[in-house]
Amino acid sequence: MVHPPGPAFMTTTVVGLSRRASPVLASRPATALFSASAFTGRALPSRHGVTGPAVGGGGRGAPQRRALHATPLSMKLQTGLVGMPNVGKSTLFNALVENAAAQAANFPFCTVEPNKGIVGVPDPRLDVLSVINKSVKVVPTSLEFVDIAGLVAGASKGEGLGNKFLANIRECDAIVHVVRCFEDENIIHVDGSVDPLRDIEVINLELQLADLAQVERRQARVKVSRGKSDATPEEISALDKLAAGLDEGKSARACELSDDEADAIAGLMLLTMKPVVYAANVADGDLAEGNAMVESVRTFAKAEGSETVVVSAQVESELIALSAEERAEFLDALGATEETTGLRALIKATYGLLGLRTYFTSGPTETRAWTITAGMKAPAAAGVIHTDFERGFIRAETVSYEDLVDAGSEKAAKEKGLLRSEGKEYVVKEADVMLFRFNV
Repeated sequence: MVHPPGPAFMTTTVVGLSRRASPVLASRPATALFSASAFTGRALPSRHGVTGPAVGGGGRGAPQRRALHATPLSMKLQTGLVGMPNVGKSTLFNALVENAAAQAANFPFCTVEPNKGIVGVPDPRLDVLSVINKSVKVVPTSLEFVDIAGLVAGASKGEGLGNKFLANIRECDAIVHVVRCFEDENIIHVDGSVDPLRDIEVINLELQLADLAQVERRQARVKVSRGKSDATPEEISALDKLAAGLDEGKSARACELSDDEADAIAGLMLLTMKPVVYAANVADGDLAEGNAMVESVRTFAKAEGSETVVVSAQVESELIALSAEERAEFLDALGATEETTGLRALIKATYGLLGLRTYFTSGPTETRAWTITAGMKAPAAAGVIHTDFERGFIRAETVSYEDLVDAGSEKAAKEKGLLRSEGKEYVVKEADVMLFRFNV
C-alpha cells in the first residue's frame, strides 16, 4: 500500500493492484493517517447517503411504498441486535463474534465493550486475490455488532433500560431484530407464550412512539421560534408527514418523503428510518426448513420491505469449537450451509438493505476489501481509503474480479485488454479490483 506524500510534495502516485511504491514514497514512514481505525472510521459525506429499494410500512395500517433513505454511513458499519428478553439475542451475539474470531486468524476481531464486537466480513475472494498477487497480509472489511439491552413495553417512556436501548439504536446503521421462533419450556418468555409477531409489534410500537415524541418536540421548537427558526420548508413538510404517519402506526421509512425532505430530517436519526433484518431464531432441527413461526415472520417482513434470515443461536454456539471441515459436516447434517444461515447470511442481508458494495485493492503488501455505497463514483470510492485520493484523483485502473482471476495475473489481464483506465464519472461495480492514480 502506498502512503500519500506530505503537504510539501506534489507528485503522482498509485494505490491498489500490484504496483510498487516509487523509491521516494516507499521510504516514507507509515503515519497515523493510515492506521486501521483511520481506514474504517471516517464518516462518508452526506452526498453518499443511501437510496435503496422501495419498502413498505412497518405499522398497523396498509403498507406504503417509497424509497429507503438512510443517514450517511460510517465505514465501520454498526449493526444493533435488538429483541425481547429471552429470545436468544445475547446468546446469538456471543456466538457470532466468537465464531468470527475462530474461523480465520486473518479476520480482525475484538471486543470493544462487553456488548460490542467487531468482526471481519468473510469474503473468500480476498484469499484468491492474495494468492494471485502474493500479498503479505489480507484485510477484510469489518462489521460491528452491538448487543443492545433487552426491550420491554414502555421503553419509549424510559421503562426498564429503555433510554439506553433507544440511544444505542440511534448510533447503528441497521437493526437486526432477533425474534424467538422456538418452543422451550425451560426458557420462559416474558409474556408467557411464544408469539414472534406480537414481539415484533411490541418493539416496533416502542420505536414508533419514540420517533413520534422526537418529531413532535422538533415541531414544537419550530413553532415557538415564530419565523426565526432555521427550519427549511422541506423540513417542515417532512415533520408534518412523519407526525401523521407515526401517529397512524407506520414506521418513518414508510412515510412518503422526497429526497430533499429526507435529507432535511436526517439529523433526527429516527429509529424507524433504519433498515431491519429479522433474525428468526430457531432450534437446530428447524435451521434448514424453518417452521410456521418463521413463515409468519417472513410474510410480515416482506410486506414492510425488510429481510428475514433464519439463525440458530444454539447451533452457532456449537460451531465455535469446530474446525472448518467439522463445521461443514455439522451444518450439512442439519441441511444448512454457512452461506444461508448465521453470520454470513446476516451480513449479506444487511449489505443488501443498506445498498452496499465491496471493491478490492491488491498488491504484494496487502489485499484489502473496502465498503462503499451502490452508485458511488471512482473518486468517492478512492476517498474511502483516504481523502487525498479523492481530492487529487486522476484515474482508476480497474479490472473485474472475475476477469483478473480468469487471466491469472494483472499482466495477463492487461495483455488481454481487460484492465481499463476509468475516469471521474466511472461508477464502481461490485468486486472491482482497483488501482488509483492521484496527484496532491
